[in-house]
Amino acid sequence: MSSLPFLPGFSFNQSLGKNNFTKSHQFDLQNGVAVFVGEEKPGIGGEPLPGQKIKPKFTTYPKSDVAGSSPAWIAFDKQVLRFDAYFQEAVQERREENYRIRKCTILFYLEDDTIQVMEAHQRNSGMPQGTIIRRHRIPLPPPIDDEFYSVDHFNVGGELTFYGKTFKVVDCDAFTKNFLKKLGVKVGDSILSPNDPYTDHRRKLDDSMQPRRPYQKDDNLKQFLEHDRQVLRFYCLWDDTENMFGDEREMILHFFLADDTIEIREAILPNAGRDTTSIFIHRQKLPKGPTPLLQPGESTNRTVLNVFGTSSRGGRYIIDSLKTGSVDVDYYTERDLSIGNVLNVYGRRFLLCSCDEFTREYYRTKYGITDMKPIQIRAPPQPLPPREYPPYNGFGSEEDSLGNCLSLIPKPPRRDFIKFMDKDRKGLETNILRFYAKMDTAKPIDIDRRFIVSYFLSNDTIKVFEPPQRNSGIVGGKFFERGRVADPKRSTEGNTVYYSAQDLYVGARVVFYEHQFILIDADEYAFRYMEKYCKEFPYADINRIINTLRSHMTDKDKIKEILSNYDPTGAGEIPYETLRQVVRQFVGNHLNEHELMTIGRYYGDVKDDTTLEDLAAAVQQQLKENDYDRYQGLVDFVTQYDDDKSGCLGKYDLLRLCNAHRLPIRNGLLWALIARMPTNKREMVSFYEFVKLIHWKSNPIEIASPPRVMQTIDRLSTEKWNNFENEKSKPQSVNAVFYINFLNDLFGHE
Repeated sequence: MSSLPFLPGFSFNQSLGKNNFTKSHQFDLQNGVAVFVGEEKPGIGGEPLPGQKIKPKFTTYPKSDVAGSSPAWIAFDKQVLRFDAYFQEAVQERREENYRIRKCTILFYLEDDTIQVMEAHQRNSGMPQGTIIRRHRIPLPPPIDDEFYSVDHFNVGGELTFYGKTFKVVDCDAFTKNFLKKLGVKVGDSILSPNDPYTDHRRKLDDSMQPRRPYQKDDNLKQFLEHDRQVLRFYCLWDDTENMFGDEREMILHFFLADDTIEIREAILPNAGRDTTSIFIHRQKLPKGPTPLLQPGESTNRTVLNVFGTSSRGGRYIIDSLKTGSVDVDYYTERDLSIGNVLNVYGRRFLLCSCDEFTREYYRTKYGITDMKPIQIRAPPQPLPPREYPPYNGFGSEEDSLGNCLSLIPKPPRRDFIKFMDKDRKGLETNILRFYAKMDTAKPIDIDRRFIVSYFLSNDTIKVFEPPQRNSGIVGGKFFERGRVADPKRSTEGNTVYYSAQDLYVGARVVFYEHQFILIDADEYAFRYMEKYCKEFPYADINRIINTLRSHMTDKDKIKEILSNYDPTGAGEIPYETLRQVVRQFVGNHLNEHELMTIGRYYGDVKDDTTLEDLAAAVQQQLKENDYDRYQGLVDFVTQYDDDKSGCLGKYDLLRLCNAHRLPIRNGLLWALIARMPTNKREMVSFYEFVKLIHWKSNPIEIASPPRVMQTIDRLSTEKWNNFENEKSKPQSVNAVFYINFLNDLFGHE
């Protein structure tokens, strides 16, 4: 259609079917001046204007046939075309040169068409070299300086003008040739670069110059590079006992393989009385024999002979390669060092006694020397006498007193912190084993005394408490302070053995500070803890106890007949004391009292049938007997400790506050009631509900409890020793034992 004349009837509406009629931004403000910026912008609707040719901004590469090909900045990442080139630089007003040929390298980065020009450094050139043109896109020379160089402008033999300098491309590398051939470019042949006349002139001058001071090459760089940081270490002995106040002194000899130098250090023992300066000989070459004091110029690195004329008349120097007249000094090398050799160190005799593992391996690898047995220069040290500690004087703990013997500044004994964190009190889990004890004595005044022995699992300490008894004539309270107690039967002088949790059980005889006790009972928590961890407490392991009984109670029919005679009704239950006597009859003393109680607890009826209403009725009865009516005062007192104003407290906190308010209820019964109170998600009890439950005027509870429940309540209400030490109830009494289950486990099911 472009060839049709521009006449009516021969032109078509170009806007048919178009939806985009936007205009490009053609003008803009630059530095406050309106300029035309739309040379490359399209016309209306994005179509090019008549006669407009949009020039590509970057090199256009052929598209790959593979679908989803990557763009150039990804496909050609870190790929560079390398060209060797030179440019000629004019030199004014110099006789030696009129121009210079400067060789350089041109790098073309395919990912973004950037160019970098670098010139190799030349020694003593006097010109700034390195990166001549840093990496960026270089525009073409005028008048087309609005375009940039692309890969199409590069070829061997071509010329490139960068900012007024014309570079002649003479060669390229193999990758560049390959890449240009794939683009369809015929790569030209390599061209030899012309020589720089001034460089040739300088080379001729350097070749014709003679050194004024001849230099003899002494090349030990190879030795330095191969053996840098490699040191042979020998342990030697200097016997100086021939001199007055002299003695045997141990030294350490270091031989540096990099330059054959030797350094000697003195191994100063603790409390030797010598100065702390350990350097005996600084690092240097060590001569084998005595060397006299040399005259100046007698020992030099080079010798100059045949001096003709003066320096102003063209005189010259000739180096003496044979070193005529030089003093030859023989120095120690690695071949002279071996275990057993004696070195002359400036008149002192050093015996090489041993070496380190690296030195031994070095001589074995390089020289094949395997016999490098060390020389024993000193007698083996005598073993230190055993340390004797004074006997314990009774002040403080034994570990604390022992710290005064171990150091001048005593340190507190270390504690098992992990055990402390694991066995410390956690809420209602006290980790305290409590036992009921009496004195093992024949004194009438001490026979009826009772004690509470508390064993703390967190740090293995023991505390003994004596509950006060009315009209006993003995003041109760703390019997002795909490601490670790030594077992006198197992302890020896210098080896103290303390009581552990496994040593305490019902029936055990213990000696605490020369006081003999018999443990006659334990609280419910102690029994349950020992039964839970029966592997640590064998006396509470029912399986071990049954195995012991099987070896002694073998007559099945006789045992079954004896137990059946005590059960005339055939209910399968007999009293605990009866079973205890029967087992003791067959076993004798092979089972202790704790093991018998474990049997009774395992096969006995120890269920607590008391309900919340039973306990509340018993509490109201005690409050009613004491005519207690200060309920509002109790609420106000407890509310002071409700920090979050939720109306709830922990069970133990509520028990403590009730005791502080002097609520006239036995501690065992009070705790039994609080323990059965309903709790929220945080295991806390509403004290409003608690006060409402024990209010005998507004909420009276009158129920007829079974005799067994009343027996349990009576026991909780009359407990005495519980009020002082334990917030939990005493062990539940075993009234009846199911002997049928006992026989089935002992002899098997019939």
